[in-house]
Amino acid sequence: MFLSRRSAQAEYFDAPDRTAAEVADGYRLLARVNRLFHFAEPFQRHLPRSLGAERCRSLSVLDLGAGDGSLGRELTAWAAQRGWAWRVTSLDLNPLALRLNPGRPNVAACALALPFTDRSFDVVIASQMTHHIPQTEAVARHFREAWRVTRDTLFLNDLHRNCALFAMVWLATHLTRLPADLRSDGLVSVRRGWRIGEWQRLADEAGIPNANVWLHYGARIMLRARRGD
Repeated sequence: MFLSRRSAQAEYFDAPDRTAAEVADGYRLLARVNRLFHFAEPFQRHLPRSLGAERCRSLSVLDLGAGDGSLGRELTAWAAQRGWAWRVTSLDLNPLALRLNPGRPNVAACALALPFTDRSFDVVIASQMTHHIPQTEAVARHFREAWRVTRDTLFLNDLHRNCALFAMVWLATHLTRLPADLRSDGLVSVRRGWRIGEWQRLADEAGIPNANVWLHYGARIMLRARRGD
């Protein structure tokens, strides 16, 4: 059945031979879709609910698979409007992407082997990066590493693999006039997305206690875990 199994098809966006100009252009175009889908909203909604306003006043945050750092910049500015100091470190495997985030803490590294000591950050987040990991078994390692360096809260999200989102992404990528390769990537991303049971099993395999996995507006899989819960 369509979308019943996760696809292993590669995405153009992940090609290792893309030039700096191609990477920059790709993120510029991707920003159109991110704005349309309010990519920062799950973190803006759920982190204060989970942590409370007082705890949110000062946070060190690690963003995994951060790309050009746009999510970190968005969250930092949003928090500052509320009088909160959020210090976001952006981590990505591609140093060309991190060059698009100058003057901010950037780390070029793999999310499967984080170069940090245990409990280095108050909060560890990732937005729609997990589907870029091709081997499902490696995702448990990604979850385990993210949990290891979290001092307080782990909060991840990714695409929910379903027909309605597939249709929405098809429409959105056409409305935003993305080139054909990125339109294709958008649909592949949904096909490489997840179901609740899949993430719950991976969280259990990673040894994350009391991980809460749920659907956000039917389009995203969310995972939240707090130390001490």
